Amino acid sequence: MPPAGSTVVVGMSGGVDSTLTALLLKQKGCKVIGATMSLWDGHIKELEGEKVFFDACYGPKEDVDIAECKRFCAENDIEYHVIDLSKTFNETVLDYFKREYRAGRTPNPCIRCNRFIKFGALLEGIKKIDIDFDYFCTGHYAMVVRPEEGLWGSDKKPCMIACASDETKDQTYFLYRLPSEILEKVRFPLANVRKSEVFEIAKKAGLEAATRKESQDFIDSRYFDQLFDDKPSIPGDFIDINGKVLGKHKGIEHYTVGQRRGLGVSGPVPYYVKEIKAETNQIVLAEKSELNSTSLIADDFVWPGDLEPNDIFEAMVKIRLRSKSAIATIEKYTPDADDNHNYKGQPWKITFNQGQFAITPGQSAVLYKDNVIIGGGVIVR
Repeated sequence: MPPAGSTVVVGMSGGVDSTLTALLLKQKGCKVIGATMSLWDGHIKELEGEKVFFDACYGPKEDVDIAECKRFCAENDIEYHVIDLSKTFNETVLDYFKREYRAGRTPNPCIRCNRFIKFGALLEGIKKIDIDFDYFCTGHYAMVVRPEEGLWGSDKKPCMIACASDETKDQTYFLYRLPSEILEKVRFPLANVRKSEVFEIAKKAGLEAATRKESQDFIDSRYFDQLFDDKPSIPGDFIDINGKVLGKHKGIEHYTVGQRRGLGVSGPVPYYVKEIKAETNQIVLAEKSELNSTSLIADDFVWPGDLEPNDIFEAMVKIRLRSKSAIATIEKYTPDADDNHNYKGQPWKITFNQGQFAITPGQSAVLYKDNVIIGGGVIVR
């Protein structure tokens, strides 16, 4: 928690976590300023007669969230602002989301949004309206820490992200790309509060947000087709690992590695998506056991304080939000003559002690040591 008397901006979504964060900071004696990102520009049309988007963080119902935030801030004498970031969000997150899917990868838009929108464009927007603040706070379940000794043998002690007390709600995977210089002014007041306690405190305080359904997804899946209707989908072949054609797919952007449902292909065993070949517009299907891998190559790495390790090391690695972290050996990867991938900086090879299911290009491999993020990159293959 920031000290009493601090001026803090709280990123508010209308959910219970960010609302309670603002209340706790107000009660502590901080000058609290609420800020909400406006991301919706209406280019995706709402389905008539359906209740949608309340379980997603992006959608046409954001005016309901904003109205709720305004009421809360007015009732608690908190200054409140709405920052329009819809254009930046479309260009930075939505276009990336579509581009990655069409390239046969499975992106994580929340990681990109946190890095460039919530902890980037939002803070710039606050500064543009001449608001000076000591700390930026959100309702994420995470913690900002600093090492007692220099990182990787250096004398630098950059701010780093550590796991929250409530492991079941830990959100550090989404935050791994935040630079250490931004973390200097970031605080997560719910770091040591369990989710059950959050609801209990919020209900006792009579917060309207305590009765709301929590957002679970980036976008309601029923709107996926609308998001991609700027270009026609290109059907292609489902094939097995030997190249035999098994059926037709409706376009590679509709599938992800590990997917089983919605394939429309029957066989002697259940099929799963093993690989998406964008260059040939083919999707490889296989039985579940054939989706286990013991290693991966990742690039586009970020490291706390931009301090990259020099040597091989071990860490716990998380390959998707809902997967358990697994012990692995991490070493620099040198591409051979047959590897024609255009890497973004130094790629690394991650080798697991045990096979991992459905390692997915486009997702992130996040590295942990003692529950602290020590780096992370995007999975290539």
